[in-house]
Amino acid sequence: MERGVVAEGLTKSFGSSRALEGLDLHVQEGTVGALLGPNGAGKTTTIRILTTLDTADTGQAFVGGFDIARQSHSVRTVIALTGQYAAVDGDLTGRENLIMVGRLYHLTRAAAKRRADELLERFMLGAAAGRLTGTYSGGMRRRLDLAASLVKPPGVLFLDEPTTGLDPPSREELWTVVRDLGREGTTVVLTTQYLEEADRLADHVTVVNHGRAVASGKPAELKATYGGDVLELVAPEQTVADQAAKLLAHRAGLGESAIGAGTVAGRVNVTVPSGTYSVVDAVRLLDAENLLLDDIALRRASLDEVFAALTAEGASS
Repeated sequence: MERGVVAEGLTKSFGSSRALEGLDLHVQEGTVGALLGPNGAGKTTTIRILTTLDTADTGQAFVGGFDIARQSHSVRTVIALTGQYAAVDGDLTGRENLIMVGRLYHLTRAAAKRRADELLERFMLGAAAGRLTGTYSGGMRRRLDLAASLVKPPGVLFLDEPTTGLDPPSREELWTVVRDLGREGTTVVLTTQYLEEADRLADHVTVVNHGRAVASGKPAELKATYGGDVLELVAPEQTVADQAAKLLAHRAGLGESAIGAGTVAGRVNVTVPSGTYSVVDAVRLLDAENLLLDDIALRRASLDEVFAALTAEGASS
């Protein structure tokens, strides 16, 4: 039995609102899987079902090898969950918070203290261990919250938008911790709205929109399959750039939806299927039409561009 996370055909309604529409998910044991989607896509509902905080209307799922419907108690023994908001007690110190969690796991007081000190050092909170957590910054509280999830090392760790509201340095620190957990063999299921977060952390990404998975694969595979190549055109005049973009899109059998505005005047992007053009091919085609550019570059589409394309498709379906 797969000891990661497997979900098939999950549906969930809240009154007349359909939160999940047959969602499928597979995160292999010992990997980091990201659920990527906009607000209201169904990410948090999925996490609540997989962690037995809610039940699906239909479908089935297995977490850590256990059926979430028939073996919910066993599921809860192998998972940990860090929600969107840090659940730490501001009237306790950092060390006291972790010791309390250890005691709830029936660790002896001495063992709970040892585990607390280990985690405080690992999460770079040792210097603040004796301070009330009500005085911690947002990033410090998030790290302490994640540390609390690891007092008893879980087989599967669920992180529901763990870096929401954090500043860039705090986000980087939390990313380092998540990467380390993945390397150590913990199965991590991460929900996020941040494209860079999914790109940098996840072994596998599932893009969710309107309650269903609209694409799934490694970040590089999604970029190749759904993003294609991006030609970046720079011309002395915007009209020349626009004409060049329209020509390249037309010859590739694409409409003007493949054309995106550049960041400054005289720049424009054209997204085409992978392998459609080399730079030399594009230059020759434009030269033949007497469209002379200052510069042309070819790159792989970013995950941001893939995400925009997939959620736009999902929104229109």
